[in-house]
Amino acid sequence: MNQALARPAVVSRLSDLIGCTPLFELCRTETGSRLLLKLEMFNPTGTAKIRMARRMILDAEERGALRPGGRIVESTSGNTGLGLAVIAAERGYTFTAVVDHHACTDKLRAMKALGTELVYVADDGTEELATAAREELAAELARGQANTVFTEQHNNPSNGVGYHPVAHELHQALDGRIDTLIGAVGTGGALCGTARELRTLVPGCRTVGVEPKGSIAFGGPAHDYYQSGTGTPEGAEIGALVDFDLIDEGVKVGDVEAFATARAVARATGLLIGGSAGGVVHEALARLPTAPPGATMVALVNDGGEKYLDTVFNDDWMHARALLDRGLEREVDEALTKLRRI
Repeated sequence: MNQALARPAVVSRLSDLIGCTPLFELCRTETGSRLLLKLEMFNPTGTAKIRMARRMILDAEERGALRPGGRIVESTSGNTGLGLAVIAAERGYTFTAVVDHHACTDKLRAMKALGTELVYVADDGTEELATAAREELAAELARGQANTVFTEQHNNPSNGVGYHPVAHELHQALDGRIDTLIGAVGTGGALCGTARELRTLVPGCRTVGVEPKGSIAFGGPAHDYYQSGTGTPEGAEIGALVDFDLIDEGVKVGDVEAFATARAVARATGLLIGGSAGGVVHEALARLPTAPPGATMVALVNDGGEKYLDTVFNDDWMHARALLDRGLEREVDEALTKLRRI
């Protein structure tokens, strides 16, 4: 491996372990087309978002907005907060995360363990996603405060820049042979940041964006959804980093399909992926049989499933919300089993 992209053997900061995540071949067709998963859960905190969390803080320091002893404020459903919590701890900052009860409990507990101050936008225990209200409160908490930055991940250009290394990792690992990049669309940073840089390296690569049914980035109708850390709920603005010129096709995957896929992947491979990653893999599996012979499709798996053991992988939680579909899980399981035997 090119040393520029290799992790050092010994590090003194946890953030030095960011990047160089592995590729896992989930399956392939009889014509040699294959689906590879970019396993971003191998980053510290088990998520891709620590990449952009570090970049946002480094850039804030470079422009003088954040100085020693400063405070970071962000609205988060969990993964961005985990990344910022690590960077804040390393660099001696205070971090305040504005959250709602839609976030996975384990993410909230982990942020608190890392020294984060949690501020809930609502105290009634509702599971509703409150992105717009969180953003407003985070901005208010930071407004007028000395040496304090609201990193504002949905509209921060550094978010997208933080994912440029993903493109270089893919290009190097696959010798430029990438036909389709498919990933979730939330802030837009991960997919569009990767796609922007990848187009300079592999101009013919096609980009497919996936959002939950109920999200509004690719149109309505809007309704509640349970996939965490992705999509644009009703009432929230589509992030400035969602660049439709970089997304060749946008699709929607429902919670039932996303979660059934995540559960089936776990049983077929032993790999735990997050709920929204299940949506990405569901769409990728649907496309793989019609891919050109020898094509390579890369799905961005932005976090692992360990944070969802009480939700996506909990039968009682799934059943209580009418999300459990055993038949669909068996269908995905059978399709995976067949493709993995080829």
